Amino acid sequence: MPKPGIKHFGMNNSANSYSPGPEIPLREQELSKFSQTLQDLMAASAVESSTEQEMLDLEKQGLADRTQWLLNPPEPPGLLRAFKETVSPFGNKLQSLNRQSRPKRVVSVLQEVFPIVSWCQDYKAKKFKNDLLAGLTLASLCIPQSIGYATLAKLAPQYGLYTSVVPPLIYAVMGTSREIAIGPVAVISLLLSSMVQKLEDPVVNPIAYTNLVLTATFFAGMFQAAFGLFRSGFLVDFLSHAAIVGFMAGAAIVIGLQQLKGLLGISHFTNKTDVISVMEAVWKSLYDHHWNPHDCILGCSFLIFILTTRFLGKRNRKLFWLPAIAPLISVVLSTVIVIITRADKHGVKTVKHIKGGLNPSSVHQLQFNSPHVGEVAKIGLIVAIVALTEAVAVGRSFASSKGYHLDGNKEMVAMGFMNLVGSFTSCYVATGSFSRSAVNFSAGCETAVSNIVMAITVFISLEFFTKLLYYTPVAILASIILSALPGLIDFSEGFRIWKVDKLDFLACIGALLGVVFGSAEIGLLVAVTLSFMKIILISIQPGIDILGRLPGTDVFCDVNQYPMAIKPPGILIVRIKSSLLCFANANFVRERIVKRISNKEDEDTKEKDGRTIQLVLLDMSNLLEIDTSGIASLEELQKHLDSKGIKLAIANPRWRVIHKLRLVNFVGKIAGRVFLTAGEAMLADQK
Repeated sequence: MPKPGIKHFGMNNSANSYSPGPEIPLREQELSKFSQTLQDLMAASAVESSTEQEMLDLEKQGLADRTQWLLNPPEPPGLLRAFKETVSPFGNKLQSLNRQSRPKRVVSVLQEVFPIVSWCQDYKAKKFKNDLLAGLTLASLCIPQSIGYATLAKLAPQYGLYTSVVPPLIYAVMGTSREIAIGPVAVISLLLSSMVQKLEDPVVNPIAYTNLVLTATFFAGMFQAAFGLFRSGFLVDFLSHAAIVGFMAGAAIVIGLQQLKGLLGISHFTNKTDVISVMEAVWKSLYDHHWNPHDCILGCSFLIFILTTRFLGKRNRKLFWLPAIAPLISVVLSTVIVIITRADKHGVKTVKHIKGGLNPSSVHQLQFNSPHVGEVAKIGLIVAIVALTEAVAVGRSFASSKGYHLDGNKEMVAMGFMNLVGSFTSCYVATGSFSRSAVNFSAGCETAVSNIVMAITVFISLEFFTKLLYYTPVAILASIILSALPGLIDFSEGFRIWKVDKLDFLACIGALLGVVFGSAEIGLLVAVTLSFMKIILISIQPGIDILGRLPGTDVFCDVNQYPMAIKPPGILIVRIKSSLLCFANANFVRERIVKRISNKEDEDTKEKDGRTIQLVLLDMSNLLEIDTSGIASLEELQKHLDSKGIKLAIANPRWRVIHKLRLVNFVGKIAGRVFLTAGEAMLADQK
């Protein structure tokens, strides 16, 4: 009898007799599901068994079969494919645009060209409040600095203010950095003045000089935009980090020496920038009493004031605004002092007239038919690279602290376009300023709107307040520039470079001395030359590593780095310390290997058990590329080893290397001794 409360299949609850109820179809359905599940499990088991069998078959394959993996790879990509991979992002973006509807396509294009379209959708009043405060703080620092940097570039003061209006507005629309502050900077101003004045004298012919500066700005913008459009940002890396540190320090020293003219009120000064010429001009002016003590007292007093506010700002971060507005306070107070005391009547030099109003058009001033156009284009290229290097370094440093990505190619396009337009609107080369960007960051900027606020504020000053700057002392502008220079000299970074890499430090010192005792372009040339010499030196003399097996492992390492590594008897395992075996280093590598074999270099290569070397194994895991000279050196090495009865083998050749070695039948010349690893080569030798 079934127990009450328990339902049995095929049993009627109201009677004890069997009755085929509705449960029978349910049972058939469950049996069908169970059968299907069983079949699926069996099929999966068969697939798994097949996979395991294939893996076992692969494991059973011998060394000869695995060698075929190396000898029969697909053909490596050529130059055309590499070019296609470089430009593929453009193709992918075009394909994605074609799949979108027309309104979305327009929005996507606008977001790609003008990043402001993307982030302005989430822009709120709170962000604008922070950007407004940051922009006003930025303008208070930018106005006096821009006037000072224009005088450093040997241009009329208004050109510095013009450069702080149009370029920041364009960058705010096209740039990807939120913190970078755009405008004239000291290093670019020095570069332009030191190079362009060799073509036209800014004192004798200021109009022709200004025209050449604007033309150089056009070429700089053109090169910068081209770098970004063709994804050629690697050109900026020609200036190594160490070279930039040295160049910036040397430029700071030269700029500081140049400002002695304004700080001391010297009437006649040299146009040369090297330290010897400048110090001779200063000494001669002091000796002949061609300087004004009133300028010196006024300039030094406000220089101490600005440096004191900077010290207080560093001690208390809440006072970040104090060093930011200190230059503007200095300009206002010094101007009032000159007006009250009539100091200009006693020899104190003032800025005098500054042309105000909106940026005038300068299209007609561009000199493309000038006999100096080739030199100006070269100046534009140099300035473009230096400006991009400084801007990208500044932008990336702040982007990393805020945790967002800075698109280098878009930055180059934005910088290039703003300088192109700037050359049409009376602006000279603008870039990202580290000092003003730090102020912008400290002031709590949220977006590039702070640049827009700064530009509008500078424009208002140009429109209404330039007449008030007539009595501003030149010494104050010199003190403002001098106060900004300590940030360009990084002693701690120079010391760190010395500790880490002596060759990098040589490039750093070379750049500094080249700028200080020569000129800015000589310093750049020395820095780039030393950096390339370092690369060539490493390429020409890469050296070789002798490898041994670490005890208890299958890892082969340099025996000098790991003294416990065991050298296999009768086998010399050599690794080339270079990614390229070419005409520059192939013979050097071959000679080093031959010396190791003949025991002419040192006594460490003698076998302790008396066995002579029977096999030389070249570990090519580091070698990415080889040319015909490299192949020829390997063939010579193989012939030399054959004459001594020594076999040659190679392990872990890379894709392009093994492809070229197969084309010249080098694999056949070494009897097919090509292995995946050094361990497999040793196993094959034991057999």
